[in-house]
Amino acid sequence: MSSIYDDNYFITEIGMPHIFPNPREGSDEGLLAYGGDLNPNRLLTAYRNGIFPWFNKNDPILWWSPNPRLVLYPNEFKESKSLRRVIRNKGYKVRFDTNFRAVIDYCSKVPREGQDGTWLTDEMKEAYIELYNMGFAHSIETYYNGELVGGFYGISMGKAFFGESMFALMPDASKVALRVLSNIFIKKCYDFIDCQVETPHLMSLGARLISRDEFLDQLEEALGKPSDLGSWSEWSKYIE
Repeated sequence: MSSIYDDNYFITEIGMPHIFPNPREGSDEGLLAYGGDLNPNRLLTAYRNGIFPWFNKNDPILWWSPNPRLVLYPNEFKESKSLRRVIRNKGYKVRFDTNFRAVIDYCSKVPREGQDGTWLTDEMKEAYIELYNMGFAHSIETYYNGELVGGFYGISMGKAFFGESMFALMPDASKVALRVLSNIFIKKCYDFIDCQVETPHLMSLGARLISRDEFLDQLEEALGKPSDLGSWSEWSKYIE
């Protein structure tokens, strides 16, 4: 099966479009569809349309686009005094795309807030690892004394970043990674970080809710801008 790329590096398989219901017409809960698979073309189609997979082990694949949507604008990140002290004194170092598999493995061991178990099945992990190998998925990693202690991963297209899951083995380790990424996104003119659904943790860091229609309008604009496809391992040079 051959593939074609458009100017935003979006992939569609010739002869096999991956079509989802219009998210603007979905319920506020956001469940749009179930079934299908997690091949890269379907996943990229979903993200491009403001849709993401979220399901538990042994359930069918569920596809969501909730209303409202939680987003973090890079210039609205809230850095508390305590976090500022951690960044200054703790000795954390942030790197990009040097250990994606370890990050997603750690994320899979920690249940998402409000859930009894992890949503990151082996099938999900392998799908995102494939997107990482293709240059769409990225890991932001926090190290302490050379050991990976926190971070998160997500998908990037255009000037939108779709955050997926984070973990922390030491206090504020994932917050530090998000602070660093937000700073770099300001420099690189990224529009927003998609945080998907409301959580007190992300709200405390400056994320806010917007309507689904507003999110989809902003997403369309962000996708019209050039993508940073490929490894971000050299982005450490942007860290102040």
